[in-house]
Amino acid sequence: VQLVESGGGLVQAGGSLRLSCAASGLVFSGYVMAWYRQAPGKQRELVATITSGGGTAYADSMKGRSTISRDNARNTVYLEMNNLKPEDTAVYYCYARFGASYDYWGQGTQVTVSS
Repeated sequence: VQLVESGGGLVQAGGSLRLSCAASGLVFSGYVMAWYRQAPGKQRELVATITSGGGTAYADSMKGRSTISRDNARNTVYLEMNNLKPEDTAVYYCYARFGASYDYWGQGTQVTVSS
C-alpha cells in the first residue's frame, strides 16, 4: 500500500493550498481517509476525515477553512485549505483506515505559512 501526498509548499498567510493524496494497493473506496498534521514539537493531530460514503468531519481549528473530498475513480483524497495562518504550518499526512485492522500512513508533505 502506498499513500503519496503532494501539493504542500510555502504560502503567505491568507493564502490557499490544495493537498492531494494518491493511494495505491488498496480498495480505496472502502477506506476511511483522513488528513493529519504535525507541527514541530507538537503531537500529530487530526485535521479532517471522510468516510467511504462521503461523510466529512473537521477539527475545530480547520472548520470553515478547509474541505476534504475524495475521488474514488482516481483513488485520491484532497484537502483544500483556505485563509491559511502561520499556525497551520506543519507536515500534513494522509491516512487510510479500514476497520480496526488495516491502517496506513503517507510520508507527509510540508506546509509552511509565512506571516
